[in-house]
Amino acid sequence: MKTLRYTLALIRYNPGLFLLNCLVWGLHHSLPVLTGLLTREVFNTLSGNATTGINVWTLLVLIAAVAAARISIMAYGVRQWSTYYFEASAVLRRNLLRWLVSGYGSRVLADSPGEAVSRFRDDVDDVVRYIENWTDSAGHILLMLVALGVMYATAPLITLAVIVPLVAIAVFTQRVSGRIRKYRRAMREATGRVTAFIGEIFGSVQALKVASAEQHVVAQFRRLNDERHHVALKDSVLREIVRSLDTSIVNVSTGAILIMLASAAQHGAFSVGDFALFIFFLNRITRSLSLIGDLLASHRRSGVSYERMTAMMANAPSGSIVASDPMPLSVKGLQPFEIEADRPPYVERLRTLEVRDLIYLHPTTGRGIANVTFSVARGEFVVITGRIGAGKTTLLRTLLGLLPRQSGEILWNDRPVHDPASFLRPPHAAYTPQVPRLFSDTLRSNILLGEEGGDEALAESVRLAVLQPDVDDLELGLETTVGPRGVKLSGGQVQRGAAARMLMRSADLMIFDDISSALDVETERTLWEGLFEQREATCIVASHRRAALQRADRIIVLFEGEVVAEGRLDALLRTCVEMRMLWNTSHEEELPTIA
Repeated sequence: MKTLRYTLALIRYNPGLFLLNCLVWGLHHSLPVLTGLLTREVFNTLSGNATTGINVWTLLVLIAAVAAARISIMAYGVRQWSTYYFEASAVLRRNLLRWLVSGYGSRVLADSPGEAVSRFRDDVDDVVRYIENWTDSAGHILLMLVALGVMYATAPLITLAVIVPLVAIAVFTQRVSGRIRKYRRAMREATGRVTAFIGEIFGSVQALKVASAEQHVVAQFRRLNDERHHVALKDSVLREIVRSLDTSIVNVSTGAILIMLASAAQHGAFSVGDFALFIFFLNRITRSLSLIGDLLASHRRSGVSYERMTAMMANAPSGSIVASDPMPLSVKGLQPFEIEADRPPYVERLRTLEVRDLIYLHPTTGRGIANVTFSVARGEFVVITGRIGAGKTTLLRTLLGLLPRQSGEILWNDRPVHDPASFLRPPHAAYTPQVPRLFSDTLRSNILLGEEGGDEALAESVRLAVLQPDVDDLELGLETTVGPRGVKLSGGQVQRGAAARMLMRSADLMIFDDISSALDVETERTLWEGLFEQREATCIVASHRRAALQRADRIIVLFEGEVVAEGRLDALLRTCVEMRMLWNTSHEEELPTIA
């Protein structure tokens, strides 16, 4: 029922255009009723059984006129359906993209970007093709009803036999519907794995060449394609089996009906024209029955597509995928529109941020963070430290709503933050991840990302991020194109470019996830000193480097996802064994090497 409910909701976006398509294609598919009736009169006239005074040539002219009308209607209908097809597709894709960009809660892709592309492309297409079957079915059903009515008035018993294939097709399709859904889902998932792997190959070309792993990558790519070929073949074979059995059922039934017609004609039960009418209508009804079989199978396939699209919209209200909000379209295409996220009804400068009993455990490993509690006051520099795998990144991502917390509270100035993913972003908070993402654009565009802070603000952000010396060395300065994922920059330049991007936002709270991992000791020290000299900064920093630990107002020590100690560096070195181990390790890592 959800498939039907979602489809009706999607139709409500532009019901007028949908009904126009139903009317146009209904007229196109039902006009053969007139052709059949005129054909009967032609044969009756030729056989001498005519009931009207119209001659054969007049009837032939009328048949040609009906054919010309169908062609004209089809030309108009193609234009109208094309408009509706792209409009309905745009609604689905707009809803998917809008939720990923601005919906509340965690908006991390459940699968790879390649899999997401498959849902935007193939699943949307399946749903709209299902609606296309609806528009075609309107005319075919009308044709069947009228044709069956005319045939029943002529030969009731034979007409009842025509209904048998329809019942058989419906029963058969219902029996195999489970397999239709199973094979379609497996085919879509296999396609997603292939497209995801292609994306990973393009993003890792250098690593593959350095490791001489080309043959292994090709072998893996071949294996994934073989898997996709296998499940796609199952899906295609089942679809063709359903279609061929539908056709076989109809053809066998048609043969039996023709035998009944021949027998009735021999006994003079009806005229030659009636016989021609039955033959003509049987051909049309056969096509209509096959289409109805396709419609039932398409219903199952589109149900899988709805499930896959809604699964990508994590935490979205039911029916968000088919939300019919106005979309500004014109003859020139989709016009720009504002995307507004849900925001709390208040915006206050940070005084305190409290985290109480925060819990998130990864569903596959069971590892994560448990009962983490700490607070940050305005102007503080708080460092979260711990061994590799202690949960530092998980804690920051859960705090920001990038991972869905399973328990706990986050309070901004003593007020609960129910949706941290929407609230903890500029102007409230800004974040630099451990592995920043740059786009294949200029360094300036990567720092600004649409921000209009002016050249002075940009220059200050670049300077505070200790990026200015690198910009001076670049051939085009800030106008240098950094390449996909910033491949033309070093790891440290990428990190500082992301830091400059964050500093452009002038957020109350700045969160750094191990930004120092790609920086040398002196550059990191310069970054922290410049930041606190120029701004009233409030920072949460995940790090184990000495430059950050020495500057920290407070250090939170994590061990296996839990807070084991908290305080200033000197006190922790006296009382916390874990802190002493981390301090000694950081000292060894920062010792200069001798060539």
